[in-house]
Amino acid sequence: MRSAESMQIMTNTMAKFIDVVGKRLPDDIVGKLSELRATEDSPLAKAIYDSMFDNLAKAAELDRPICQDTGVISFFVKAGAKFPLLASLNGILVESVRIATTDSPLRHNAVQIFDEVNTNDNIGEKIPYVHWEIVDDGDEVEIEIYMAGGGGSLPGRAITLMPSAGYEGIVKYVFDTMVDWGINACPPLLIGIGIAGSAEIAAILSKKAILRPIGTAHPNPKGAEFEKLMEKGLNELGIGPQGLTGNSTVMGVHVESAARHPSSLSVGLSVGCWAHRRGTIRLKKDNSYEIKSHAGVAL
Repeated sequence: MRSAESMQIMTNTMAKFIDVVGKRLPDDIVGKLSELRATEDSPLAKAIYDSMFDNLAKAAELDRPICQDTGVISFFVKAGAKFPLLASLNGILVESVRIATTDSPLRHNAVQIFDEVNTNDNIGEKIPYVHWEIVDDGDEVEIEIYMAGGGGSLPGRAITLMPSAGYEGIVKYVFDTMVDWGINACPPLLIGIGIAGSAEIAAILSKKAILRPIGTAHPNPKGAEFEKLMEKGLNELGIGPQGLTGNSTVMGVHVESAARHPSSLSVGLSVGCWAHRRGTIRLKKDNSYEIKSHAGVAL
């Protein structure tokens, strides 16, 4: 297959997958929302969950995005060094966003810094943002799409603490942020926490944390226990669905970590709203694909 033809096929595949991610939640999120709805005992909380599932049904029926704020799109790429379109992949992803903006359609969410002008096609300075990782010498690529809405981005924060603050300082920082800003992100929330030695590493790890499927755990048993304790404590805040009180404030807490400098302790926080629009697709060199986040979907 000619390179230009292969590029066009992949561009169209990614544009169609962006469309899917904006209109259908990943399977693990739907399952968790169903679980949380069943555990609520207040009529108001139950009604809110019912409205969420009505919304999901209408999005499927009418072929429209789940939320009017279709977010700013980021791609997290895990590539084999021998993937044949590796050098062209950034351009392919940018063009796929441009196509999806018209075809899906997506709300125009790219505003240029300083000029304060909306580009009207979701393409702007370094947007869509692409995070790169060469993982092996294979010829396949796995791409995670994330649509970050404005409300879900509001609680995003990162800070470097004095090391004496310890893990108690991390807990305080997360809880203070959730109390101050969590309601803006449309609970129940998926909480991503990055712990590292500098703010920028912690921030990116926190975003990677909310890309993990619900039900996965930190590889260190102490980290996995930290996730469970944070989830329990955040749910006890009682913020509930859409911030109107309830038994569950979060869908889960995921922690990603990196070794730190002895003199610094940094924490990053990223939040996914209830409409957690995330998708994972794996593409092979022959342009065949496997969708890992949405069972039964064909593009």
